[in-house]
Amino acid sequence: MLKHLALLVLSASLAHAEPVPVIFDTDMGNDVDDAMALAMIHNLGKRGACRLLAVTVTKDHPKAAAYIDALNTFYGQPDIPIGVIRDGPAKEEGAYLKATDDEAKYPRDLKSGTDAPDALDLLRKTLAGQPDQSVTLIQVGFFTNFARLLDTLGDGHSPLNGRDLIAKKVKALSIMAGAFQTIGGHDNHYIEYNVKYDIPAARKLAVEWPTPIVWSGFEIGIAAAYPHQSIERDFNYVPHHPVKESYILYNPPPHDRPTWDLTSVLAAVHPDRGYFTLSVPGAVTVGEDGFTRFSRKDKGRDQFLIMDETQAARVREACVQLTAEPPAR
Repeated sequence: MLKHLALLVLSASLAHAEPVPVIFDTDMGNDVDDAMALAMIHNLGKRGACRLLAVTVTKDHPKAAAYIDALNTFYGQPDIPIGVIRDGPAKEEGAYLKATDDEAKYPRDLKSGTDAPDALDLLRKTLAGQPDQSVTLIQVGFFTNFARLLDTLGDGHSPLNGRDLIAKKVKALSIMAGAFQTIGGHDNHYIEYNVKYDIPAARKLAVEWPTPIVWSGFEIGIAAAYPHQSIERDFNYVPHHPVKESYILYNPPPHDRPTWDLTSVLAAVHPDRGYFTLSVPGAVTVGEDGFTRFSRKDKGRDQFLIMDETQAARVREACVQLTAEPPAR
């Protein structure tokens, strides 16, 4: 009887859990896992687990925002605000942004990133409108937008400067970046892509960011690669699927793509489901070469994800189910 009552209480608490408000910051176009991660966020939103407030882009190419708008529209969320970087470090188109060029297949309102609002203005506007200590930020690209946000001044959205606005409104930051454990024979001094592309921004954020940060290192995505069989079979519920077509353009099956960005989404939205183990608290520093070093520190701001083989299997399956799930129609 007591066990049954406990299960009812647990079920009730889960049923009434509030969706996690998230802002997704992405370098969409550089790796296809960004697209898969955004699909996952939409499907988590459909389940009531999260609420996507905005998407901001650290890739300075006009097709990036248009692609995101097409993907949002495909998943039934055409009005999600999208903000773009100005004078960003990555300007090449990438391999798969052309997947949604055909508007007959993938309708969208946003024709080009040049028509989108500035990412910093959108971040300030979005954060200012949310309850205190409520927003989870998910960064799966470069550090540029969030590092620049730290230096913004008070404006019409909020009198607070960037750092104080973040401290007031943000609950946590989930980052796919860095490398913290040696797995599969990789170099222990691995310089991870998201860090090395804008090292000054990464170093600034690592020093100045005022809220807890959970880091998903390079080794986590490597250990939970997305099975190509899902791409070949699970997205055929429509004649044209942006995720499947993007995956094929980027690197066609048979190719199991590491799910780097998806792990940061999963850790941000379901931190209490046992998918990962958190390291002890500490501090992450970014060297001049981009190497991320973790030092144990009592009451430290930073933790990184740890994943054993059993967890990796669970994470892989969760990523498949949450990415391949059809949108609400």
